[in-house]
Amino acid sequence: MRKTKNIAGQVVVVTGAARGLGALLAKGTALRGARVALLGLEPEELAAAAEICGPDARWWEADVTDDAALARVAAEILDHYGRVDIVIANAGIATGGPVEYSDPKTFSRVIEVNLLGSVATARAFLPALRDSRGYFFQVASLASICAAPMMAAYSASKAGVEAFAHSLRAETVHHGVGVGVGYLSWTDTDMVRGADENEALREMRAGLPFPANRTYPLGPTVERMIDGISDRRPHVYGQAWLPAMQAVRGIVPAFITRHARKVMARHEAHWLASGGDNDLVGAGGAANSRTTADTATG
Repeated sequence: MRKTKNIAGQVVVVTGAARGLGALLAKGTALRGARVALLGLEPEELAAAAEICGPDARWWEADVTDDAALARVAAEILDHYGRVDIVIANAGIATGGPVEYSDPKTFSRVIEVNLLGSVATARAFLPALRDSRGYFFQVASLASICAAPMMAAYSASKAGVEAFAHSLRAETVHHGVGVGVGYLSWTDTDMVRGADENEALREMRAGLPFPANRTYPLGPTVERMIDGISDRRPHVYGQAWLPAMQAVRGIVPAFITRHARKVMARHEAHWLASGGDNDLVGAGGAANSRTTADTATG
């Protein structure tokens, strides 16, 4: 088994760290000796997650789409820890349903948080990463490689962050900054469980070809990702079969279209009959909706 590099003593920043994958990435890096800064929208959950990460962990409430807030938080983290070595851009939300019936504001918010939020995160922390010759890790998805019907907003945003990370790597390599992209399939997070509450989306996902129709446990996925982050790899895969998808990604759209021709009419009708839910999915999506509503009325 490959021995991963030691990250003990390094300062790791994780966005979307209040719950799910982000909270476990924070905990996992802390268990390996890192000092962790957790960013997110839910103060109580962030405080609980930070407590699990040990006495060196701190948390900050911040919306990744707020450039001014991120700049302030980045300065406070640098002031507190003296350096930043690794930034994990994990914050993300999702919605489902056919594009024709999508809510424009919700669709745009997914792009804003997932893609532009990652850009804002990189912009805020790159000066510190240049100084430490650090590593920026972008959480992407199988959706970056394999765009699925009724997931257009999420798939577009994750394809976007993959391309963004590749561009960023080329821009920052001369500064000694590494950039990695993390890919994972359906994993047992609040987001996936929230999507499964919609019967039409659950049926669509269950009908995908194996192994894409499975939900994978978080524990092994997180360990694989932390191994890759510790090694500062350019590509990190949460499931062992995902690298094979990279090799065939050129033919995936045709395969998906052929499959959709057989099943999409049923899925669309089912989604419409179930009420055509355009909400952001999961507890994280609900927190983001509350934040957006508070901003609009504040």
